[in-house]
Amino acid sequence: MFKELRGEQRAALIPYITAGDPQPAATVEIMRLMVEAGADAVELGVPFSDPMADGPVIQRASQRALTHGVSIGDVLAMVAKFRENQPDVPVILMGYLNPVEVMGYEIFAKRAAESGVDGVITVDMPPEEAADLSAALTTRGIDSIYLLAPTTDPDRVRMICDRASGFVYYVSLRGVTGAGHIDVAEVEDHVRDIKTQCALPVGVGFGIDSPPVAAEMSRFADAVIVGSAVVRCIEQADGDMQQIRQSLTDFIGSLREAIGKRPQPLAATP
Repeated sequence: MFKELRGEQRAALIPYITAGDPQPAATVEIMRLMVEAGADAVELGVPFSDPMADGPVIQRASQRALTHGVSIGDVLAMVAKFRENQPDVPVILMGYLNPVEVMGYEIFAKRAAESGVDGVITVDMPPEEAADLSAALTTRGIDSIYLLAPTTDPDRVRMICDRASGFVYYVSLRGVTGAGHIDVAEVEDHVRDIKTQCALPVGVGFGIDSPPVAAEMSRFADAVIVGSAVVRCIEQADGDMQQIRQSLTDFIGSLREAIGKRPQPLAATP
């Protein structure tokens, strides 16, 4: 995907939703709708009772999904269903270690591969401790995607980039998902520094909540990841699927239009 998008001179748009929100039967339809509206890949959250990296919007989405009893096995079944008519769109699971630990690394990796998962972000699994899980995923062709924070020092950036695959995920602010105001210039400086040390694409997420911000990020990031703002569209519809369809189509479409193509670099001044 990233190779194709480089040829098109644009960043990837990767929206996030929580699997099972507002109800399990809606998830696959929402995934497909987002792709039709302009998403290049889908990040699918695995509901968890203590989503420590997430702000209140995604916390509430996890709770709604857990009220319906959505498990990690159900999430993998949703991915398999999505794959029935979307064989090529990358799907990234984002979640926490506990459900994977309970299922077991080998079983999880096997079932994820069978379902069609392309990458996994396990927020609370530091790469220093991830060798066994990463090996199980790599054996089955699934990428291990790690987070980089504004406070990550250069030595650790290099270590994480060496151990990651697929892309690395830069957290654009100091805080949880959807929190705070993004200093775009600061994010750009960090991302450009990371790219001097990392051969992988760099995606940026946490706090990107509007088309203008997405457009700014797309100037230097390889992927723009939008979570809380997408989940908020679902929450505000209060279970009304017609409203969810319209709201997400409009919002994802506006993000896609805003990202567009990267501006051509200016010619060097003689």
